[in-house]
Amino acid sequence: MAEITLEKIVSLCKRRGFIFQSSEIYGGLNGAYDYGPLGVELKNNIRDIWWKEMTRLHDDIVGLDSSILMHPRVWEASGHLANFSDPMVDCKQCKARFRADQIDLAAACPNCGTKESFTEPREFNLMFATHIGAASDASSKIYLRPETAQGIYVDFKNVVASSRVKIPFGIAQVGKSFRNEITTKHFIFRSCEFEQMEMQWFCAPGTDEDWFAYWKAQRMGFYDKIGIRPTHLRWHQHGPDELAFYAKDAYDIQYLFPMGWQELEGVHSRTDYDLTQHQKFSGKDMTYLDPVSGERYIPYVVETSAGLTRNVLMALSDAYEEETLEGGDVRTVLRFHPNVAPITVAILPLVKKDGIAELAKELEVQLRDDFTTFYDESGAIGRRYRRMDEIGTPYCVTVDYQTKDDGTVTLRLRDSMEQVRLPIADLVAAMKEATKQYKRVGSEA
Repeated sequence: MAEITLEKIVSLCKRRGFIFQSSEIYGGLNGAYDYGPLGVELKNNIRDIWWKEMTRLHDDIVGLDSSILMHPRVWEASGHLANFSDPMVDCKQCKARFRADQIDLAAACPNCGTKESFTEPREFNLMFATHIGAASDASSKIYLRPETAQGIYVDFKNVVASSRVKIPFGIAQVGKSFRNEITTKHFIFRSCEFEQMEMQWFCAPGTDEDWFAYWKAQRMGFYDKIGIRPTHLRWHQHGPDELAFYAKDAYDIQYLFPMGWQELEGVHSRTDYDLTQHQKFSGKDMTYLDPVSGERYIPYVVETSAGLTRNVLMALSDAYEEETLEGGDVRTVLRFHPNVAPITVAILPLVKKDGIAELAKELEVQLRDDFTTFYDESGAIGRRYRRMDEIGTPYCVTVDYQTKDDGTVTLRLRDSMEQVRLPIADLVAAMKEATKQYKRVGSEA
């Protein structure tokens, strides 16, 4: 099988309308990307599956959508103002900038090849600062949030008071975060503007280790549900030099991206650090009165934090395959799970004449209530199949002359390229059952 490179995925993303460089007509903006027609569908599908998994399938997890702009004291309390930084160096010769912990400072500059050209490392805070109001001075300075979790912590008491939740319970959120990265790299893997899917699980002190183990198992199971190959996933426990200052324990779910094993999601035991800090800095009581035991305490927190943006890149990387067919032709196919695929079913008339196209279009409209559909009448049917394969569409339905005679259509399955003749009346049920029973077919199944 051909090697799957990040360059191939980037090329497909632009060619087929998944992801574009931000402001490309002006030369582009590093660290920022636009999601095209297919990319936004893929991202929304992953987000929606995660949201259902974390909220609607649990009666003890509620949702939140907190503001991107927050009081600057939030970031003082959380430790971001003091600790959210990376070591940075510059090359004195070419002025290129690097993270000091990601290059060999004793070696030559990777950009210009000059030896002994690096400045001394210095800490660089990753938060974007801006101003709110008419004045642009220290009193109006605020920050774009570097993570979504703090919005959950500062609303903890509001959620408890308004939602009648009882510990243990969780608060889930999907939203944008912003980090002024020293170096952006690997396409959308590390960018300045990205989206997170986070859940903070509040529990009684002394129960956190059990809940930590529980949520580790739950989060790894999520990736199996969306069809990610288990051989491309692994756990990485944070060592003493990696562990955040607030964390009791932390594990990353890593995925084997084209550029190697990289973090996809973190599961962290944060103890009572965050709520304690916000109580200290705000002067507000952040304790919880347990209605069963009568005990008052500051809850411990187990966090699950997944990058939605990274999940998109993972889905693309995991699905991408170049398959050599009989005769030597190479088929590029994205083997998305049907629930993740941007388009579920393409409706293809065999010809445009004799009412076939009109019949196909009518069928496409009928299927919209149940699936994300696409209508294509351009080119030979084989070419249309290949186009659908390349964007990961799991089902193609061909309408032909026989359809006019007996009301049947041809259902083609992406992975196996198997074709089945069946009545239109059975089409919806057949595709729903195929989705329910989906198992990846291919060289990397």
